[in-house]
Amino acid sequence: MADRKTMKTRALLTAGAWSAMALAVASMAVPDIAAAAERPSRHQNHERGSDNRPNFNNRTQGSARASAQAREAWSRNNARQARSGAPDMTESRQRAIRTAREQRRQESRRDAERSRETWQQRRAERHEDRAERRDNRSNQWMKQYQRRDNRDDRRDNRYDRRDDRRDDRYDRRDDRRDHRYEGRNDRRDHRWSDRNDRREYRDHRRWDRHSWRRNNRYDWRDYRARHRSTYRIGRYYAPYYGYSYRRLGIGFTLGSMFYSNRYWIDDPWMYRLPEVYGPYRWVRYYDDVLLVNVYTGEVVDVIYDFFW
Repeated sequence: MADRKTMKTRALLTAGAWSAMALAVASMAVPDIAAAAERPSRHQNHERGSDNRPNFNNRTQGSARASAQAREAWSRNNARQARSGAPDMTESRQRAIRTAREQRRQESRRDAERSRETWQQRRAERHEDRAERRDNRSNQWMKQYQRRDNRDDRRDNRYDRRDDRRDDRYDRRDDRRDHRYEGRNDRRDHRWSDRNDRREYRDHRRWDRHSWRRNNRYDWRDYRARHRSTYRIGRYYAPYYGYSYRRLGIGFTLGSMFYSNRYWIDDPWMYRLPEVYGPYRWVRYYDDVLLVNVYTGEVVDVIYDFFW
């Protein structure tokens, strides 16, 4: 009796398995046909699969063991379909996705370029600001140095002016002292010169115009014959315009312009003339030589045609 029950149970299980397999094959065929026709999305397939899910709770289809096997086979089929048909999208949608991705990539590149340009611009501005601040500091330092130099220059100028005023006071004091000394010496010299002039004035009376001519040392004619070029001293220019030569003699009184120092013969011995003393001076008058008393202008001695 027990063996019969066991056989019946096995027969029932075998029939249930076959029915589950049939149901599984049918459920696998239906989604493939629907996908080829419309290619629904994963969510639609899931809904459709859930709609096509067999009713495993129907007790008329078999025992509980057959229902479990059929449910397991259906789950495996859905998993296989989900793995194989996950990216179920049209070509236009894929193109749109690729385009969107490329646009996002390009936008990200542009954003990166803008960010880099902005960063470089800010960096350049920072460098310029730093350089400008450095230049401003340099200019401030230069201005400080210049103010310091100007201050030193003003101080030096004050010191120099102070020293100059002090030196000027010293110089004026020394000049006044020297002037007093010179005035004192001049008065002393003037008294001595007046005394000597009076003595010399007394001496000029004793000038002998014949004695020196008898002395061979003053033989100017022989010396002139041997040194003719010495007596060529150039043209004579009269002190007055339009004045002409006049033959002068001893005792004649000349004007002061005719015996000024420009007409003096400073070295009488060069022409073999005697030395003079006191108020006497040898003076050139055209080609003549006159011995003149420079105090009175009187002609004391004369030599005609002395120069060439």
